[in-house]
Amino acid sequence: MKEKEYRMASAARDALLFLKGIPDVAFGDKVIVRDQEGNQRNGQVVRTSQEVVLVQVFEGTQHLDLETTWVRFLEKPFELALSEDLLGRVFNGIGQPRDQRPPIISSLKRNVNGASVNPAARAYPREFIQTGISTIDGLNSLVRGQKLPIFSGSGLPHNQLAAQIVRQAKLPGDDSQFAIVFAAMGVSYTDARFFQESFESSGVLNNVVMFVNLADDPTMERLILPRTALTAAEYLAYDLDQHVLVVITDMTNYAEALREVATAKGDVPARKGYPGYLYSDLAEIYERAGRIKNRHGSITMVPVVSMPSDDITHPIPDLTGYITEGQIVLSRELHNQGVYPPVNVPPSLSRLMKDGIGKDYTREDHARVANQLYAAYTRALDARNLASIIGAEELSERDQNYLRFADAFEQRFVGQGDTTNYSIGETLALAWELLAMLPQDELTRVSETDIQKYYRETISKESGVADITN
Repeated sequence: MKEKEYRMASAARDALLFLKGIPDVAFGDKVIVRDQEGNQRNGQVVRTSQEVVLVQVFEGTQHLDLETTWVRFLEKPFELALSEDLLGRVFNGIGQPRDQRPPIISSLKRNVNGASVNPAARAYPREFIQTGISTIDGLNSLVRGQKLPIFSGSGLPHNQLAAQIVRQAKLPGDDSQFAIVFAAMGVSYTDARFFQESFESSGVLNNVVMFVNLADDPTMERLILPRTALTAAEYLAYDLDQHVLVVITDMTNYAEALREVATAKGDVPARKGYPGYLYSDLAEIYERAGRIKNRHGSITMVPVVSMPSDDITHPIPDLTGYITEGQIVLSRELHNQGVYPPVNVPPSLSRLMKDGIGKDYTREDHARVANQLYAAYTRALDARNLASIIGAEELSERDQNYLRFADAFEQRFVGQGDTTNYSIGETLALAWELLAMLPQDELTRVSETDIQKYYRETISKESGVADITN
């Protein structure tokens, strides 16, 4: 098709350029904007009508002289060149190299605005993914093809946790590594260097493709970056048959950019000023993860969502929770106590955990042990709340025992440090060590076989521990 170039810009507002009288322009078309100094900026058509065409300029419209600005419509969408050489590279939001290396040269290019997976073609997510983090592996297990977000707050170590998952994630019994697609939006230069150095030091960098938008990079670039990253993930998963782990941080920065454009376009605002289509827009991104029938490869997604003012009911985490299959919630209270990772166990969950654990994947007692740990910890939190009112010395001996269990659970099971990589067997063994602190008649969520095989065996191994079953 023949490219069309016009000098008909009528107005500029924030990152939007308004043009009148432009025929035959399609939504999503790629645009090149050439300013009065001959510099080029990248754009995309975000609204078309007979009266006006709106172009979203990723580098912004600052200092544009409308009378001398040329706009070229390329009559094609944004595309990403794809090849195996993607791994080990760093790109910006539109797929341009930012690692001082040549661009990817390939005849295979795909539209970054790909569709979500057809529900009829989806395979159900299964197979346990070991992250080496006990609170995830033991209580909120991640399975292949799942979308499991991390809900965090300002100043909490979500980046550290995301990097640890990237370094340690594996399928037990499978020697092949995950291919990692790492997408960062609005991160500081320090955070970007942290991720890159973390991947380099652990030896996984050559298996990672990074798409990075820094805090001082164009804000509008954040709207296309996750789509570009997922296009690379789909190629690695479904063309090269690799298991792909996609980590996206931070979806809140994406939603803020979306609100900025929606406001400039004049869209009707909904909750907290976000557009009413925020849900469907997030779903377009999240639903590109999963498994496809008769395909070996898969895409597992771990998006990071920072909660403004630690509010889990904020529209971004709230809508994310509806679309994804659970969440890992970080606790500011545990973080202030020096616990890492500060996973808040009660509100965290994995809706697909039951389909990825058990005899064929982890161990036959996994589900029952997880239920027992959760029940014991919530009982311990109730005892802790009561102690804050009447004093710990007024509690019954049993409640005081639960208080000791809660302290040990937070320090040993939740808190493990960012270099510890537990196997699922080690995580379950630690769980039984903690349950051995409780009387046997309190263990109502496990079977008698579990008690005979693991509980009493654990007690017998612990020297100097009195028989607390009586």
